[in-house]
Amino acid sequence: MLLAIDCGNTNTVFSIWDGTQFLCTLRTSTHHARTADAYFTWYSTLVKHYGIEVEIDEVIISSTVPRVVYNLRVFSDRFFGCRPLVVGKPDCALPVLPRVDAGTLIGPDRLVNTAGAFDRHGGDLIVVDFGTATTFDVVAGDGAYIGGMIAPGVNLSLEALHMAAAALPHIDITLPQGAVGTNTVACMQAGVFWGYVGLVKECCARICAERDTPMKIIGTGGLAPLFNETEALFDVLEEDLTMHGLTVIHAYNKKG
Repeated sequence: MLLAIDCGNTNTVFSIWDGTQFLCTLRTSTHHARTADAYFTWYSTLVKHYGIEVEIDEVIISSTVPRVVYNLRVFSDRFFGCRPLVVGKPDCALPVLPRVDAGTLIGPDRLVNTAGAFDRHGGDLIVVDFGTATTFDVVAGDGAYIGGMIAPGVNLSLEALHMAAAALPHIDITLPQGAVGTNTVACMQAGVFWGYVGLVKECCARICAERDTPMKIIGTGGLAPLFNETEALFDVLEEDLTMHGLTVIHAYNKKG
C-alpha cells in the first residue's frame, strides 16, 4: 500500500492509495519542527478514527519545504520500514524530463502537477494551482514541464493587505455580491476576487498566444472551485491532481 505525502508551504496532505483509489486523505498544517514521532501519532490516530486497516510498504513525498523532508524520511523508515521516493531527488525519475533553463530548480509540486495532468488530459496544458502561491504550469504536447508563471497566492495577498494597511481588516475570500463594494470588507473581497479572475484570464491568454496552439486549462487547489463559479476560467477542475501525480510518478519508478 502506498502513502503519498504532499507537503506545501501551508498544509501537508497524506493520502493512502490502494492501487485503484485513495482510501482516505488526511490534512495538517506544515511545521518544519514536527518530528517523525509527532507525524506518526497524528497519522495513526486519524487512520484508527476512520477505521482503516492497511499496511503501508511504500511512501512517496513531494515537498516545497526542504526542512521537513528529513523528518518525513525518518517517519517513513522508522514506522513503515521503507525508504521513500522524494520528487526532485536524483533517485526519483520523472516520466518526461522538464525543459527549462539549465540549473533551474523546479518546485516538486509543479513537477507532480505536470505528471498528473498529462496522465489525465494529455499535453498542451496550463495547470493553474491556487496554493500559497498561484502558479501557472505549462505542459508541452509530450508531457514535459516547460515553465510557467508564479504570482502571489490569494490568501497571501489578503494577508499582505491586512499587514501593510492598518485600517484594513483581515478577511476571508468569498464570492462578492458585485464589482462595487459598499463597505471596506466588500471592497476588499471584490478587489481580490475580480482581480484574481483577471489575473488568471490574462496570464492564460498570454501563455496561449505565446505558445500559438490550443491549450486546455486545468484548475486545481482549494480555491479553484470558488473562482470558477461565476467565470468559466478552467476547462477542467481537478481536486486531487497533486496526489494523482504522485501515484503516476511512483508507478513510473516501479516500472523502471
